[in-house]
Amino acid sequence: MNADDQELIDACLAGRTEAFGTLVVRYQDRLYNTLVGVLGSSDDARDAVQDSFVHAFRKLETFRGKSAFYSWLFRIAINTAISHKRKNRRTSTSIDSTKELTGLEPHDPRHDTPPSHALETLERQQTVQTALAQLAEEYRTVLILKEMEGLKYEEIAEIVGCPIGTIRSRIHRARAELRERLRILLKEEQ
Repeated sequence: MNADDQELIDACLAGRTEAFGTLVVRYQDRLYNTLVGVLGSSDDARDAVQDSFVHAFRKLETFRGKSAFYSWLFRIAINTAISHKRKNRRTSTSIDSTKELTGLEPHDPRHDTPPSHALETLERQQTVQTALAQLAEEYRTVLILKEMEGLKYEEIAEIVGCPIGTIRSRIHRARAELRERLRILLKEEQ
């Protein structure tokens, strides 16, 4: 575990709650990016991140330090995201759906890339996000944690609460399903 994280946790538990603010700043963007992928909506991800930090703050005394703080926090965030998804079970589309689907700002014409290249890149990203959104939640979550967050199998197993063998299997199946869904989507686009 990061010694600096432990110092901040100890300070927070000793009554210096501003130390938790440092942890929030350190991990909020990483959590947000993961939860956008899991939830498919920037608004829902923002809410889930906020709820995750509130929950983590309230339960900070239960953190044992056996694992990295962010693994513990990510587990809370994933569980919060799943709860949000169950509560919301809605299929609303955002006016800014391109940004929500890709996590990217709209194309800035001041960049040097030709418009056709930028459009192709955006279309490719949207296709991947569409295919990713079609995966079962258990596959999508582990794939996002592995490929987008760059977590190790052991960290993912800890976050999700499954044996490493199950995580490896889910990631393998998720990749295969994603590949198949992309093949179908790309074939439809032609």
